[in-house]
Amino acid sequence: MDSRDYILLEELYSAQNYHPLDAVLTKGKGIWVWDVEGRKYLDFLSGYSAVNQGHCHPRLIKVVKDQAKRLTLTSRAFRNDQWPLLAKELCDLTGFDMVLPMNSGAESIETAIKTARKWAYKVKGVPKDKAEIIACANNFHGRTVTIVSFSTESLYRNDFGPFTPGFVVIPYGDIDALRQAITPYTAAFLVEPVQAEAGILIPPPGYLREAKRICAENNVLFIADEIQTGLGRTGRLFACDHEEVRPDMVVIGKSLGGGYYPVSATLSTRQILGVFKPGEHGSTFGGNPLACAVAREALRIIQEEKLIENAAVAGSYLLDRLKKIKSRHIKEVRGLGLLIGIELKPEAGGARRFCEELKKDGLLCRETHENVIRFAPPLIIKQKDLSWAYKRIKKVFKQLS
Repeated sequence: MDSRDYILLEELYSAQNYHPLDAVLTKGKGIWVWDVEGRKYLDFLSGYSAVNQGHCHPRLIKVVKDQAKRLTLTSRAFRNDQWPLLAKELCDLTGFDMVLPMNSGAESIETAIKTARKWAYKVKGVPKDKAEIIACANNFHGRTVTIVSFSTESLYRNDFGPFTPGFVVIPYGDIDALRQAITPYTAAFLVEPVQAEAGILIPPPGYLREAKRICAENNVLFIADEIQTGLGRTGRLFACDHEEVRPDMVVIGKSLGGGYYPVSATLSTRQILGVFKPGEHGSTFGGNPLACAVAREALRIIQEEKLIENAAVAGSYLLDRLKKIKSRHIKEVRGLGLLIGIELKPEAGGARRFCEELKKDGLLCRETHENVIRFAPPLIIKQKDLSWAYKRIKKVFKQLS
């Protein structure tokens, strides 16, 4: 079968909830992937930051094989020998007291929401069923009905109501709006340190630090969604670290599974996550031994191979190069670490056509919010490979100008 055969099968049998580029991939190694015809591409998306360690890392291959032979699932009805070790290693790495494991990022965001509400009732003293959570416009925290209830993107919300109440949405980066939105019923402020899906939007300097201060003054939990930005993507362990902000709760996922297995987690203090009693929240697969073994090795790779440091240096190099591209189509280039976006002017005809041209040149990336090209290569990438990519990006902008 060739690419067209696979595409026809997918269009016939798969629900049309995605619009992927027509590269039918069959193999990956490091920063490179190959399609079914053998064409080679540089992966400049990393599965939306889920493959920070690169494709098919040999250390992860070994761990998956070894653990799959021993034990893959117990559910949380019984204990296993991998979850306690991952829990301790995560807390040692991040400085938090407790962690609650789930599978997808959306599940851990739901966990954070449930935690904040329960904390509001049990600790803060908010009247029953009155708790509110403040979120930001243009957010992307997942796709569940509760999460899209506070999305401002009509595409994510259309025809999915009725929606879950209890959320207040304010402009992103507007500290006065946050201050004014807080009431005695406010349980938490949920924010992405960088809004990746919205087009790599970075808040004004000092915003996160001031937001945390305001939350602390008002006994409001500061929850950071670091699913895409965490574990080294922006050149620090967490994007909040750029402003030396310590959230009350952090949500992680994506590269925690190393591209092998869906693993996510909610991290917090003992006072906050300690509100749960057995049976009040859980997951059949959350904390399973295979996922935990993979996550433990994924974390070791990030630390031992100095991927965080590489993201900082490589990201600065790529951002500087991209800012030098002269094109009438470019409105702005922005980023943090190896999370970079090129925003195009409306008259550029959309980012999709640029991504399609880059694919022809062997570079895979994606558009986000129509007018932004998103670049997020694996954190193992070297400068020579970034130079290779930069030449093709520059060439495509010249061709389409």
